[in-house]
Amino acid sequence: TEIGDVGLALNTMIDNVESALRERLRSEQRLRQFVADASHELRTPLASIQGYTQLLQQGSVDPELALSRIGSESRRMSGLVEDMLLLARLDAGRELQSVPVDVVPLVVDAVSDAHAAGPDHEWSLEIDEDASATCVVVGDEYALRQVLANLLNNARVHTPAGTHVVVGVHAEPAGSVTVTVADDGPGIPEDLRGQVFDRFVRGDTS
Repeated sequence: TEIGDVGLALNTMIDNVESALRERLRSEQRLRQFVADASHELRTPLASIQGYTQLLQQGSVDPELALSRIGSESRRMSGLVEDMLLLARLDAGRELQSVPVDVVPLVVDAVSDAHAAGPDHEWSLEIDEDASATCVVVGDEYALRQVLANLLNNARVHTPAGTHVVVGVHAEPAGSVTVTVADDGPGIPEDLRGQVFDRFVRGDTS
């Protein structure tokens, strides 16, 4: 009947409107999450740049080293922004490289940056005597720097002042390398440990 056709058309229209509203809500939620994720990810290099700038102004760090690290962190921040934009469009990161990377300089830079950003913590570096010649791995230098920076940033912001953080580099048999980050802080909550290495996971989402 004509009334039945009108009713069917109205129901279809209402369903379409509801679907559009749900999709709009999901898009807004994804956008808010992306902004929060981007802000969280960019805090680490920004903290390093701010730390080195303050040390440079106080004259308590070698100017050449400080400027070098500020430049390096600025480039890393640019790469993070590019990755974030790519994630926003495709929900996928850039293709990782597979080239020989010396782990020791990466760890030294990461600890130096962490010390500049968190001078109220105790930072220690433990490297095997023969590690400097054997700690070359195949990987993506940018991604490895990002992992190290995130680990040390977590050790800095999620522990109280005075916490002792020890970063170790150990050459293993068969050419593998182990990097450890340990601290005497409160530790990772039990309910977060199963997903702590997933992308953008944060213990405090506020």
